[in-house]
Amino acid sequence: MQKQINFDLSNVANGGLQEKLDRALNQVTENIMDPNTDQTKKRKITINLVFEPSKSGDAVDVDIQTKVSLVPEQGVGTTMLIGRDGKGKTVVNELKSGTPGQTFIDPDDGEVKTDTGVPVADIEKEQKVIDLQAKKG
Repeated sequence: MQKQINFDLSNVANGGLQEKLDRALNQVTENIMDPNTDQTKKRKITINLVFEPSKSGDAVDVDIQTKVSLVPEQGVGTTMLIGRDGKGKTVVNELKSGTPGQTFIDPDDGEVKTDTGVPVADIEKEQKVIDLQAKKG
């Protein structure tokens, strides 16, 4: 018995629909495997088949599209310290230590740094430190 509707999705448009589906599946799986996305949220692939009959009604043009709904990357946050310098200009620095005014040891290089990530040694080089012990008698 011959099928009344011969429209095998894997063969439609010389395999074009299957290619579109394969690309969409690749996008979905890459998005699921991305450590910056929530792996537990749902993704979606929509296949649209739009049928446009000819005026005579004996043929139909079919437009095939796929649409992928992915999960966006998770956001990251930080804290910015804001203030004014001695000339009244706005100054902005990212808080690196976790607490304003607190120094920390940078795990990447082991240096002691200010709350904004500036090495304390660099600041000390810029400042003139008077060694009162050296001036003794």
